[in-house]
Amino acid sequence: MTVSSTPELSLPATTIASAVRPVAVIDIGTTAIRMAIAEIDSAGNVRTLETVTQGVDLGKDTFTRGMIRRATIEDCVKVLKSYRQLLREFQIVSNDQIRIVATSAVREATNRLAFLDRIYIATGLTVEPLEEAEVNRITFLGIKPFLHSEPSLATAKTLVVEVGGGSTEVLLVQSEQVAYSHTYRLGSLRLREMLEEHRLPKLKVRPIMQSQIGRTVEEIVMHVPQEGTTELIALGGDVRFAASQILPEKKLQHLGHISTASLERFTDKVLELSIDEIVHKYHISFPDAETLGPALLAYSLLARTLRLDHILVTNVNLRDGLLKDMAVRGLWSDEFSEQVIRSALDFGRKFCFDENHAVHVALLADKLFRELAAEHQLDARFGLLLHVAALLHEIGLYVNTTSYHKHSLYLIQYSELFGLTKRDQALIALVARYHRRASPKPSHPGYAALDRDSRVTVSKLAALLRVAIALDRSYSQRIMDLNCQRDDDRLVITIPNIEDLSLEQLALKQNGLLFEETFGLQVQLRPGYTGRG
Repeated sequence: MTVSSTPELSLPATTIASAVRPVAVIDIGTTAIRMAIAEIDSAGNVRTLETVTQGVDLGKDTFTRGMIRRATIEDCVKVLKSYRQLLREFQIVSNDQIRIVATSAVREATNRLAFLDRIYIATGLTVEPLEEAEVNRITFLGIKPFLHSEPSLATAKTLVVEVGGGSTEVLLVQSEQVAYSHTYRLGSLRLREMLEEHRLPKLKVRPIMQSQIGRTVEEIVMHVPQEGTTELIALGGDVRFAASQILPEKKLQHLGHISTASLERFTDKVLELSIDEIVHKYHISFPDAETLGPALLAYSLLARTLRLDHILVTNVNLRDGLLKDMAVRGLWSDEFSEQVIRSALDFGRKFCFDENHAVHVALLADKLFRELAAEHQLDARFGLLLHVAALLHEIGLYVNTTSYHKHSLYLIQYSELFGLTKRDQALIALVARYHRRASPKPSHPGYAALDRDSRVTVSKLAALLRVAIALDRSYSQRIMDLNCQRDDDRLVITIPNIEDLSLEQLALKQNGLLFEETFGLQVQLRPGYTGRG
């Protein structure tokens, strides 16, 4: 087990002990289980106290067998039991102080449920298999401070890349906005295991490895606009180790600059050695030695293909992002919501949607969501899901005008929207599907598979969306404000400064049934001649 501690920092005398919350995050990765213990103060600042790492063979099992061996599961149990004891010493005992995530090695295993259940039974710890979208969101949280601190990144296109054991995470950031995010099934350990399975001669290993990596690199580069300056931020333990060897006199604190040529030279040295020789020469663990060559080759090829003379390397990792997420208690910030909305707008433009109408319906849906909070009783994150559904409800028109709401469902469900999990996208897709025509029915694919709370949420959001769409039935964006008031079994929506609402009233009569079925209220539009008062 590898343990490192952060020296204790002196705190102001006015600091109140109770204002500091001890927390821990555990990352169950492809080659190791890593834990970070930290303190979060009342202002949301994070101070890491200790980090612990212990190797496991999860990735080797999943990427060769498709499942995690029983012996490996028990190894993970032992590691997590030892971590639990350490957590008690830091007085971290309640579930809200601990977040445990697992990445591709657990997510892709056919026996992942058995793995999760065994961990819970043996340790009482709940492991959350982290979806790719959540990894991207948390990676962005971790890297965001560096985007502010480095002047060269203010105007550049910044490609943030982490080549992990099982997959490669990619974020393209422009003007501190995520322009593209994707997870590629290119992993250093996955690639190594594939090559070893075919028992290739040593002379053929590098060319085939380079060919496999090259195809993914070409896909990544396609999403990077050619105009302007490009910077590459490389994350991950493999490239950090390379930086420590290339720049041994510098301690990696913020962003270290490594020339592409020096990275390529070090990569060549590593690839000439066997795994045992890497372990002996560099005094690293066997699992780390296995992933080093393929990961460095991926970074080198990407930098060379982008024609970069250097790359930036940082010590930030997934656990840093997880700790920042715990500091805000998992709440979706306004900045994150803006990133999601931008991603949705970019997606809608691909299908030539009516952007003015979509944006206005989303605005009206937002107002309805806030005005009717007492009726729907949903937390703010569902307001964002409603907003995205409103933006994308008509994209199915790109496929066909007939049953286009069903085409919208399909397109949204299989899209890649930044920061949203598969469950989030499934809910958004269903809300968009029910913006017209039939109300939700148990026989409808997707809807029937939801649990009761999710079914109710879809009905509530779709009902609100139908009202918002009716209010822009003219596609002229003439209704800019509204005021909602309950009057017995009616919901009265007052529209200021508009006298004739006959078109919108007709649209509500045609599409207001779902709202009445869901909330038990008939919707009535009423013209108003003054603002809200």
